[in-house]
Amino acid sequence: MEENEYRDTYRNINPTQCLFEKSINSRRCQCALAQRFNLADREGVRCTVEPAQKRCAGLLQIMRSKAIFAMKITKIDGPLPHGKEIKVQIGGLLGLQKLLEHTPNADGMIQDIQSLLNHAIEKYGGIETFPYTDIVQEIVKFEGRTRKARA
Repeated sequence: MEENEYRDTYRNINPTQCLFEKSINSRRCQCALAQRFNLADREGVRCTVEPAQKRCAGLLQIMRSKAIFAMKITKIDGPLPHGKEIKVQIGGLLGLQKLLEHTPNADGMIQDIQSLLNHAIEKYGGIETFPYTDIVQEIVKFEGRTRKARA
């Protein structure tokens, strides 16, 4: 399947793409509202509740903008490179989890993104009022998988 055809088909069958798809596919996060599907030889994730997807979009937009300087990026013109996007998504969620639970899961897993967001909104009043200074510190500290040296 040609890449452009794949993308068109993907958009047609997945109008509410999960914005944390990269994190979910990396097996570091789960979400009660996420639904996995396969297209060709790839795995996709859709959000089953559109208002929740919009809330996640707002959260990601704020986390990206707050972390831009710390990640040594001057501006965001489009999608972040994969590694930086993973840092923002997983690092940001781990930071939020750490703020709420004081002792995050030892395995570094986010069990349910929506539950985490609901709990944080309940505590802080809305995504705009989250303590992003603390969250950005966790984004910066987060390290994804390390590449194996080639032999």
